[in-house]
Amino acid sequence: MRIRTDDEVYRVDAVWLGPPKATFPWRARYVAWLIGIPTFFVVLGIERWAGWSFGFFSTGWAFVATILVTRLITAKIGHERPLSAVAAMAARELYTPRERASGTGGAASASRVRVRAARPLPKHKRARHYRHHAGYTPDVVIQGTPRARRSRSPGREVVVVRSRR
Repeated sequence: MRIRTDDEVYRVDAVWLGPPKATFPWRARYVAWLIGIPTFFVVLGIERWAGWSFGFFSTGWAFVATILVTRLITAKIGHERPLSAVAAMAARELYTPRERASGTGGAASASRVRVRAARPLPKHKRARHYRHHAGYTPDVVIQGTPRARRSRSPGREVVVVRSRR
């Protein structure tokens, strides 16, 4: 036994061929007319906004652009996917939240790290290095235990302040 589907009913396009006894040489569905006429006016408005004058050729190109846009849109719609569903899908696609491409930071960030051309000396070598320069007398000298025996408690360092002569 064969079961017939109702696909043939939906395959029939609602087509207007034109006025009686003066039909158009092309077939256009009602939805194509519904899309094409407002599209033509939008294309004419875009032409005027772009600075094209109203004339025979500009109107002809408006017709060509309208036909292309209308065919593109009507190729995407049908009885299973109506124009309202395509328009709602396009609106949702345009206004959906997007994933941010740039990071907003995290637990650790290197954005505040200063970069110098020369590598800085450690504190214990820095004090010795400057003492050997001629004419250098520091205002504050930190004296403490040598690095190998230094403990982690902060109270062991002694600060000696010298006055410049």
